[in-house]
This record gives sequence, C-alpha cells and structure tokens, in this order.
Amino acid sequence: MNNKLQNLTKGFWAENPILISMLGLCPTLAITYKVENALGMGLAVLFVLVMSNLIISLIRHFVPDEIRIPVFIVVIATFVSVVEMVMEAFVPNLFARMSLFISLIVVNCIILGRAEAFASKHNWLDSVLDAVGMALGFTMVLVFISLIREALGTGSITIWGDLAINFNPNNSPFFSSFYVSPPAAFIVLGLILAGSKAITAAKEVKSK
Repeated sequence: MNNKLQNLTKGFWAENPILISMLGLCPTLAITYKVENALGMGLAVLFVLVMSNLIISLIRHFVPDEIRIPVFIVVIATFVSVVEMVMEAFVPNLFARMSLFISLIVVNCIILGRAEAFASKHNWLDSVLDAVGMALGFTMVLVFISLIREALGTGSITIWGDLAINFNPNNSPFFSSFYVSPPAAFIVLGLILAGSKAITAAKEVKSK
C-alpha cells in the first residue's frame, strides 16, 4: 500500500516533472499566460499519460526491445489524436490557442520518459498511479505559474470559458501586460524553480 501511495504522490514534489526533472518546459513557458490554458493542457497530458502508461504496461511483454520506442510513440500518438479531435470539437477556442502544443505531446519528454522508465517495467496499476501523479504534479505547476502571470498581467483570472474572476475593476497600473509576455514566463519559472530548490535544500539539511 505504501508503494502504491508513493507511486501516486512522487510526482507532486519528489519527482515533479517540471520542478525536479525540468521536463515539459516548452508548453510550461508558452501556454501559461492563462489559467484556462494550463487546465486544458493538464487535462490533455493526464489523459494521454494515463492511457499510454496503461496500454504500454499491458503490452510490455509482447513488444521486442528493438522496436519498443516506435511502438511507444504510436501508442502515445493515438491518444494525442483523440485529444486533438475532442478539443477541436468541444473547445475550439482553447484548441486554436494550443493546437501546436497539443500535437507536441507525442514527443513530450514526460510522456516518453514515463513510458520508458516506468510503464515498460511495471504492472498496469502502478503505471496508472505513476501517470496520474506525474500529470497532476505537472498540472499543479502549470496552474501556479498561470495564476501568477494572468493575475499580474490582466488583473483577472479566466478559469474556463466565460467563468472569470476580476480583481482589478479600477484598472490599477500595478497590473502590467508584461507578465503575460514570453520574457515574464522565463522570469516566473526561474523564481519558482529557485524557490523549489531552496525548499529541497532546506529539507535535506533538516533531515541530516
């Protein structure tokens, strides 16, 4: 039971794809100017990662080592295609903003990394738990960055569609469009990474 819980929760912090492994930084920098984007990307990665880990775990004994990577990519690409079609049909505005980065999930290092490092070596339940934990950890960081950038950049937060929170009714100059620009993405991510490293270092010192 402890191993199952560890497989689920390690992606939240100990092996967080962004904060620790520094994977998936391309969508992290590109789409985090809106919380809605972060949630959409997080859900897409969750679906693809869970389904691909599940299938790869189930077929791992039947796939020769020589062709395992091409097989993994085919499995991942299949679920990415499903996500693309569903998003284009039901959330076309969100899909229009993120279509390129949805397609790039096929070669996302998080997805391929978990398929190769975990799903190809473990049973289906552990693989699904690993996928859920990694995807949620990825999504939490995306949302946190988006909250900072969108709030400071627009004075509001768009949660989904027309559901938004506006806390800048007087158009205060404190809020600046700079925060939703590409340079701000690097700055915010850098500060968050520095903070996470400081917390990890403090924990290590405390444990000694």
